[in-house]
Amino acid sequence: MATELHPAIAQVTADIEHRSRDLRLNYLDSIGRMARSSPRREQLSCGNLAHGFAACSESDKSTIKLMDAAHVGIVTAFNDMLSAHQPYENYPSLIKDALRQVGSTAQVAGGVPAMCDGVTQGQPGMELSLFSRDVIAQGTAIALSHQMFDAVLLLGICDKIVPGLLIGALQFGHLPCLFVPAGPMSSGLPNKEKASVRQRFAEGKASREELLRAESASYHSPGTCTFYGTANTNQLLLEAMGLQLPGSSFINPGTPLRDALTRYAAQQVTRLTSQSSNYLPLAEQIDARAIVNGLVALAASGGSTNHCIHLIAIARAAGLVINWSDFDTISRVTPLLARVYPNGEADINHFHAAGGTGLLFQNLLAAGRLHPNARTCLGVPFSDFIGEPQLEDDSVHWQEPPIESLDASVIRGCDSPFAEEGGIRLLAGNLGRSVIKVSAVNEEHRCVSGPAVVIDSQHALKSLYESGQLNRDCVVVVRFQGPRANGMPELHKLTPILGSLQDQGHAVALVTDGRMSGASGKVPAAIHVTPEAAENGPLALLRDGDMISLDANAGRLDVQVSAAELARRTPATASDTDVVTVGRGLFEAARRGVSQAEQGASFLFAPGTESEDAVVALAATQNA
Repeated sequence: MATELHPAIAQVTADIEHRSRDLRLNYLDSIGRMARSSPRREQLSCGNLAHGFAACSESDKSTIKLMDAAHVGIVTAFNDMLSAHQPYENYPSLIKDALRQVGSTAQVAGGVPAMCDGVTQGQPGMELSLFSRDVIAQGTAIALSHQMFDAVLLLGICDKIVPGLLIGALQFGHLPCLFVPAGPMSSGLPNKEKASVRQRFAEGKASREELLRAESASYHSPGTCTFYGTANTNQLLLEAMGLQLPGSSFINPGTPLRDALTRYAAQQVTRLTSQSSNYLPLAEQIDARAIVNGLVALAASGGSTNHCIHLIAIARAAGLVINWSDFDTISRVTPLLARVYPNGEADINHFHAAGGTGLLFQNLLAAGRLHPNARTCLGVPFSDFIGEPQLEDDSVHWQEPPIESLDASVIRGCDSPFAEEGGIRLLAGNLGRSVIKVSAVNEEHRCVSGPAVVIDSQHALKSLYESGQLNRDCVVVVRFQGPRANGMPELHKLTPILGSLQDQGHAVALVTDGRMSGASGKVPAAIHVTPEAAENGPLALLRDGDMISLDANAGRLDVQVSAAELARRTPATASDTDVVTVGRGLFEAARRGVSQAEQGASFLFAPGTESEDAVVALAATQNA
């Protein structure tokens, strides 16, 4: 039973609606004009239509010609290099067959790129990772630009892929839209054991062969990686925003229930089209309530910090402006209800078995932390959306989720949370604004002061570590890693070294304008620092030995250097890099035009609107 919405949740929602009013109205007006005047299928010329269905079977052509039957566009991120996306290979056939059963049709409208951050970690290709989100959004728009479709099914799971697909689809917000997941791989080597081998390798105590065996035992089959990184956070947030069938996120690939859910999703989206009596366009479903439900789910689950960027860009695509203060306010009133690696020892399969999304959302709804009346892809309000799918006679049915956790070490209710606050906090001070993921950081490590060790590349840390120069308390500053500097790569090479130093008893912390993602772990890390060093942000003024204070409890990030002294310093500049390597030269325009992290780190939306200027003004006030 839903209770009254928590005042802070209601206030953040109202703040978003107020600051976004003009932008949101302009977006909805644009979508309305598209719905009224764009060349829908029945308005296409005979030549247009003939080209559009030339490769279809004769029976599908006949159905498409009827115009009153739903024709669904599939945008897929399938490739068989990403384990999470390999199962999508046969989804189009499954979807088409399911739609024919209800008198509808589908076509693969287009494919979008999907890169694996696990492959590019620590490599030059990681500098394309964040920008790939906006490329995916553009690819989605190109796929849907044929205007052949009455609804959209999006096949994507991993890091930048889900946000990119959603941003692109929001440009066609007059169409209903569902995401279709593929599920996580079965559990392999426990994540804690994998992390231990990684740290021992960094310390020179494990061989490369041992490391590869551990990695291969962890990432071993089709399906999403089982730790709670950005990919699995994507899935949980899609459910929280009503864009994915309830309880469908973490059903393993290749199972009868997984295929049945895919068929159900294909048929369900036809029930939301303008030809139906329950029309639900994407633009109306993704409103401030849906975004806030996503923010709450992120905080309560201890999810990926990448969503401190992605949710901002998604909201902006829907004509809404959110900022890190919204994340912070929501996180401070949202209890932490899940412990999934790297915030605990369990993997996502264990989370699902212990109660999963149904138990999590049920508890948050009962505590007044979620909007019960937010719209969902089932055409019902969120309060009636929560359920656990079951297969009965080859059909999907939903039952009530567990009312109590089946493993209190993995998921709990609001009456006994792991922490009274969620996993994300804002840090502000004379070094700028940043975020920190505290859900995996023990209380004794949340406040660190120490001399700065300033480097301009994550690769520079290894030589310092091996030479013994880091055997002390310190705050490692890795700058020129922001979106305009080099595309804001994830800095995973830092984690094993910093974890080793912390285990040796040193007080250590990380400060960077780069990203750490869902793999943010036990070392306190102020990430996404804005403004970034490449924009002459304060990080560009730091020198080795400057005393830095990171206080996650108070929400502060400061350097103990006077404003006058900082003003006298000449900003450092990034060292030259070979931007042509692995295609990085093609993204030079993206680096020049990208917005800062708190504005979504996107090159798709021009900054400078009144609502977005308010974000900058707020930052200046809170940094003072």
